[in-house]
Amino acid sequence: MGPNMTSRQRLATPGSVLSVLLAAMASILFPAAVRADDSVPANTVRVGEYFVRYSASAPDLQGPFTPPGINLSVDHVNTPYFAYLRRLAPAWELEFAFGVPPTTHTRGVGPAYLGSIPFNGQEVATAKWFSPTLLLEYKFRDEHEKFRPYVGVGVNYTHFYERNSTAAGNAANGGPTVTDLSNSIGPAATAGLSYKFTDHINAIASYSIAQVDSNYRSITAGVVRSTTIHFNPETFVVAVGYSF
Repeated sequence: MGPNMTSRQRLATPGSVLSVLLAAMASILFPAAVRADDSVPANTVRVGEYFVRYSASAPDLQGPFTPPGINLSVDHVNTPYFAYLRRLAPAWELEFAFGVPPTTHTRGVGPAYLGSIPFNGQEVATAKWFSPTLLLEYKFRDEHEKFRPYVGVGVNYTHFYERNSTAAGNAANGGPTVTDLSNSIGPAATAGLSYKFTDHINAIASYSIAQVDSNYRSITAGVVRSTTIHFNPETFVVAVGYSF
């Protein structure tokens, strides 16, 4: 720490920097509206549950020694939901949402057997993913009313890690297999309904969609097989929030 650094600089934190940036954005985009009612809390934190339902699709797996009709499916998952929201104006909020990284289970789709190896419906791979989403949301009706529907659009980022081939996957591939899924950046949209119990306690229910596309590869003794998985997640959220 330099000798000329002030106490104000020493006390700066990432959270305070984020608040300053968001407040500056709000003052530029919505100057009159932000000053309309300073008694309304500017920040909200939420805790709830994600219910993620996949409508995954992919071209058939391609690669050497790969019979036609080999495909993959993804099991649905549930995971805790967390979010921070910043009020930009009476009708506008910015939401940063994320969940506890769940384990996604991938299953084989195609013939019942590959030779003598069971395949269709078998769990062939697993992966964890971290998938934060940033949303700009418009809330209908006056902000002092209890019920307020809202819609939002934004961007989703998905990072896959701890990717593993199962015993069934190794058998179907012909030996120990390494799997890989590329990261994804895509648009996201949401629609929901909020209910205000008090000025500080609230609850929401929402439905969201996002474009999550990832290039999948499996490598077995130098043999590479690949496809592109379109996860097409549909997400339902139920949560409670605290505004301050």
